[in-house]
Amino acid sequence: MAHFQAKSVSAQVAAHLKDEVAQGEWSGTMPGEERLMRRLGVGAATVREALKLLEKEGVLAGQGAGRRRKIVLPENHAPPALRVGLLHFDPPARSLNYMIELHHRLEDAGQTSLDPDKTLIELGMDVSRVARYVKKIEADAWIVCSASREVLEWFAAQEMPAFALFGRMAGVPLAGAKPDKVSTHAAVARCLLDHGHRRISFLCRHQHRLPEPGRAMRAFLGELEADGIVTAAFNTPDWEEKPEGFERLIESLFGGPTPPTALVLDEPILYYAAHHYLARRGLQVPAEVSLTCTDSDPDFAWCKPSVAHIQWDSRPLLHRIMRWVNNVNLGKDDRRQSLTKAEFVEGGTIGPAAK
Repeated sequence: MAHFQAKSVSAQVAAHLKDEVAQGEWSGTMPGEERLMRRLGVGAATVREALKLLEKEGVLAGQGAGRRRKIVLPENHAPPALRVGLLHFDPPARSLNYMIELHHRLEDAGQTSLDPDKTLIELGMDVSRVARYVKKIEADAWIVCSASREVLEWFAAQEMPAFALFGRMAGVPLAGAKPDKVSTHAAVARCLLDHGHRRISFLCRHQHRLPEPGRAMRAFLGELEADGIVTAAFNTPDWEEKPEGFERLIESLFGGPTPPTALVLDEPILYYAAHHYLARRGLQVPAEVSLTCTDSDPDFAWCKPSVAHIQWDSRPLLHRIMRWVNNVNLGKDDRRQSLTKAEFVEGGTIGPAAK
């Protein structure tokens, strides 16, 4: 008869943690003792002994006093598929070509892409609502699209890895990538100034303006100020971010005695909404109002006159995301942020300022 030996509580905890490591529950480093105590409902001595057992087995490696233990995976270990959640900016973003391609790339790499039913706009870009919603989704990592600084700071404070695709990521300890639009925003401003425009309104979402303008917006406003224009709310107006709010905003701009001679729209959807409004008012583009979009849209290729816009290549962004996903899957701490090249295309929707 084989000798039976009951496992101690610490040995049971060690076996449980070893299984979680093998299943990909933890990667990179093992959480600290206090978090494991709360998670497992055992005392500090039990957790400490279990971690020592795992060090003896070679599952963990100490990294010095006050530092978390490194998880050591065997050479033949195949990491499980990651469940990657995509938190879109708004519902139309789901149908963007590069987002569809991202889904395909994740699936082709053996990962599981999750597409939750709520978007940042539907959650009001509200940190508390985003937090409650994200915690309901069983995702191992998140790709967060065009988020405000406050939302990205919340993700940066969580244990789960997150990647900022666009958004106010500068200075936030998160991996991320986006087009570098600082120089192109300045080029848009200079182009409009060279055409004699002095009354220029830049219409964009609040996360680009608040709590202070982002780098690209500051570059745009800096060009106006360098030309002697005292910038104010007229140049970056506030508005209720829904169709009715945009309609009220543009009505107020063109209902006064000094309407804009040029509009800069931050998204294709805002560009089309503004263009339709001007058509209803009988205002011609660019004879009476110049229009520029600071993003690109495949539909612009069908527009006459050609649309002035900022274009960029999505392929480097997708490549960076997939490298990050691979690093996360291997337990690497990847928080590098990268910028890709953007270019201002002066289209036929910009003309001399109307007298």
